[in-house]
Amino acid sequence: MRLRRWGMGLILVGGMLASAMLVATAQQAQSNRVARGKYVVESVAACGSCHTPRSGADEDSTRALSGHPAGSPVPKYSMEMMQQGVFISINPTFTAFAGPWGVSFSPNLTPDRETGLGKWTEDQFLAAMRSGKHLGDPKGRALLPPMPWKHYQTLNEEDLRAIWAYLQTVKPIRNAVPAALNRMGKPY
Repeated sequence: MRLRRWGMGLILVGGMLASAMLVATAQQAQSNRVARGKYVVESVAACGSCHTPRSGADEDSTRALSGHPAGSPVPKYSMEMMQQGVFISINPTFTAFAGPWGVSFSPNLTPDRETGLGKWTEDQFLAAMRSGKHLGDPKGRALLPPMPWKHYQTLNEEDLRAIWAYLQTVKPIRNAVPAALNRMGKPY
């Protein structure tokens, strides 16, 4: 009888240890995924170059990945500019871009639920990066220049999921970015 209890105790302890090891392994895998995402966002894709507002020549780290600051100047563009060889106009924060397509604003990539990616799902993010469509909706508007979404098609699934995992860990910043404007100045 004692041997039986002792054996059951070993089985329970072994099961608890195995569960703890699985949890630790999953946590390590998530930590590795976030680290990989941070590397891709900061070093490979350089997302902050357009999604982090500039203050002078430097990115404003207090607003990292928060997109075009609400109320910032909107660049102007005209066909006369194109005839003079100017194909894009950029605002001083380097987060709004005007060209023959209209005006595009770098969106807020932070996990803020109201103004950022907080309500997006991982599947929507992956679909947007693969299709070049807002929210990954095939009927939605295209991701506008200068977003190099076609380059994201060359990234493997693991890297895209890593980017998503990392973006979920950055500081949420409330910043309502305006809707993109077509050539007539109307929202898409």
